[in-house]
Amino acid sequence: MSVLTDTYTLPNGVAIPQVGFGTWQIPNGDTAYQAVAEALRQGYRHIDTAWQYGNEASVGQAIRDSGIPRDQIFVTSKLPAHAKSYEDALKAFDESMARLGLDDIDLFLIHAPWPWDHFGEDYREQNREVWRAMESFYQAKKVRAIGISNFNVRDQEDLYAHCTIKPMALQLQYYIGFTEDDNVACAQQHGLLVEAFSPLATGFLLNNEAVQAVADHYQATVAQVAIRYVLQKGLLPLPKATSPAHIAENTQLDFKISAADMALLDQLKDTAPGEDDNRY
Repeated sequence: MSVLTDTYTLPNGVAIPQVGFGTWQIPNGDTAYQAVAEALRQGYRHIDTAWQYGNEASVGQAIRDSGIPRDQIFVTSKLPAHAKSYEDALKAFDESMARLGLDDIDLFLIHAPWPWDHFGEDYREQNREVWRAMESFYQAKKVRAIGISNFNVRDQEDLYAHCTIKPMALQLQYYIGFTEDDNVACAQQHGLLVEAFSPLATGFLLNNEAVQAVADHYQATVAQVAIRYVLQKGLLPLPKATSPAHIAENTQLDFKISAADMALLDQLKDTAPGEDDNRY
């Protein structure tokens, strides 16, 4: 099997391809449409988008036009961070469904525990209400799995303590040099699959000399090493690209990083500036 079609299993038994195609910062319209269409042609079967990205319409159109049976493509979208009431969550979900033009969503996440302009503030009580809406989407079979994104330990633990249906996945920013170990450990202790967005540090890793040296050893690119690193950590990477060459490059992951090189990569810190600015 291809690394693109190998799967992890979510806590509810749903299979999810272990590498996804991320679409953050890809503008709606022809750019997003062509990127997703090309990713599907290259063998991706897991596409990640969000209400916040503003590109759900083009992503959905590319999926529908691909000719690939819907049940062979795993689609993730996210509830906008500002939707912090039950009613707002219902409204935003309907908007995402209309934009995507699909009958269901495979994985739906709360995009953040706080509105973006209230970064880090305490919205635990509001998230409990939002999670009730998420559970209703799941119970109505509008989504196959539900989860969270950008939740720290405090916000995770509160939700786990008050939910009826536990989240199945946590998506967060994760790359060589920035691994959110406490947040990952909390999620994994509660049985969630952890997904890594921005595994290339929004491109900053590509000029990192230490990672380049490891890549040279495997006759691989920095991007390939960065994605492979995430996989070997047991997480699900969500690389983004728009050019056919880069989309193809990110699929070529048929090598294994040695334990010694993984340890070396683990020691790298601060490989990209402004982590808090990239949490989408």
